[in-house]
Amino acid sequence: MNITHIEKDAWPYPRWVAHRGAGKLAPENTLAAFRKGASLGYRMFECDVKLSADGVAFLLHDDTLQRTTNANDLLSADASMVAGDHVWGALAQLDAGSWHSRTFAGEPLPTFEAIARYCLRNAFHLNIEIKPTPGTAYPTGQAVATQAARLWRGAPTPPLLTSFDVPALEGALQAQPHLPRGLLLETLWPGWLDTALRLGCVAVVCDHVLWDAESVGQAKGAGLRTLSYTVNDAMESQRLLDLGTDGIITDRVDLFAPSV
Repeated sequence: MNITHIEKDAWPYPRWVAHRGAGKLAPENTLAAFRKGASLGYRMFECDVKLSADGVAFLLHDDTLQRTTNANDLLSADASMVAGDHVWGALAQLDAGSWHSRTFAGEPLPTFEAIARYCLRNAFHLNIEIKPTPGTAYPTGQAVATQAARLWRGAPTPPLLTSFDVPALEGALQAQPHLPRGLLLETLWPGWLDTALRLGCVAVVCDHVLWDAESVGQAKGAGLRTLSYTVNDAMESQRLLDLGTDGIITDRVDLFAPSV
């Protein structure tokens, strides 16, 4: 299915998206988080993907390892804490669950392939945020898109590739132009709409406070879908629904019923 140019009535993704797997109910960007989100009825998930030093795509939000792993305990004092400086064999040994709670002690960092196969087996949808190590945006975009195209070959609905990093999206476009892309925005910087169109995006994914009648109208007038992050308040979610936006990424998987 080629959804680079999506017709109005053909948007294949659910409205509700679980942020980093299960918001804050489980250690973010782990298989445990995806399972928790799925247990609450979510069928679409957002996650962050970057590359190890030897080119393995894996899930991690931060550039560095300290916040969500036990790297400080396992790595030597003079070792780099930049995740992308380490080979996958070293990263795979880290505990990515204990920082959250004892319940998840020993939960590993997952490879992108492992998460992809979990989603495919369960007919879940995925929003992949390309989160490159600084200085590697273009090749990371190429690599993640290429792997996504391989993993989802023959699947009815491909993943949505998004990034704040324009060169990462350029790399994804160059490598796999048929995969759908979305531009992530923290601000509506000058030229955001033209950039999204130049990149062949199907969606713009904004900090939720940026959406109002004017910005939604601009995006929709250009044929783009409108998604929001990270929406954790019921009144705000209703405002976005009233504006006619297309997707809500949330940490509050315990609050919002995804079927709504």
